Amino acid sequence: PFESPSRADIVLERVKSEKLGEVIEPRSFGMDPVLALHDVGFVEFLQNAWEEWSQTGFEGEAIASCWPARRMSNRIPKFIEGKVGYYSMSSETSISKGTWEAADISKDVALTGAEFLLKRNQKGVFSLCRPPGHHAAFDMFGGYCFLNNAAISAQWFRDNGIEKVCIIDIDFHHGNGTQDIFYEREDVLYISLHGHPRDAFPHFSGYQDETGHNAGEGATFNWPMSPGTQFGKWCDCLKE
Repeated sequence: PFESPSRADIVLERVKSEKLGEVIEPRSFGMDPVLALHDVGFVEFLQNAWEEWSQTGFEGEAIASCWPARRMSNRIPKFIEGKVGYYSMSSETSISKGTWEAADISKDVALTGAEFLLKRNQKGVFSLCRPPGHHAAFDMFGGYCFLNNAAISAQWFRDNGIEKVCIIDIDFHHGNGTQDIFYEREDVLYISLHGHPRDAFPHFSGYQDETGHNAGEGATFNWPMSPGTQFGKWCDCLKE
């Protein structure tokens, strides 16, 4: 209910009506940029999940019903019901016919924007991605996210000679997936302004003392905001 195709349509219509700039179609970048960031088994799961789910005779969309919780086995199940739970972080995100195709094209939109920015020497670009990506971790989907578009683009910049890359994530929900991917890396700076995880999804990621690990120590900055925080405070944190 919170993530629908109409969002992209509304944004695109407004971009065109306001004549904000050239609108270009995405091109295909294949799987190499995805596999540079995401677990191979996870990607194969996303590619095949709907077909496996449909073959069982289950009705409706594939939705996780169980997870490898604390002190349980971390083995990957063979049956699709278990695999959906293994690779999922939350139950609001379902997989249906066309999910993989949409996620694949969404990452192409992000990469097309990155390529346009770099090779045409542009100051800025807006990539209209749907589904979104910042909750997608190295090997997990959730929060309506399947592939981490921003992280894939950041890695693409690094692979194309850009030494300093920064992801600034402004969203009421913390980008746990982006943090997860770069948490032990020093070459991509991750900055997030978001609702405090004590009160807001995803609840278990985004605290201020999460600053990176090993080589990535100091390359993650979290600014969690309490409920009711006014817009001015968000702006002050962004300026800082």
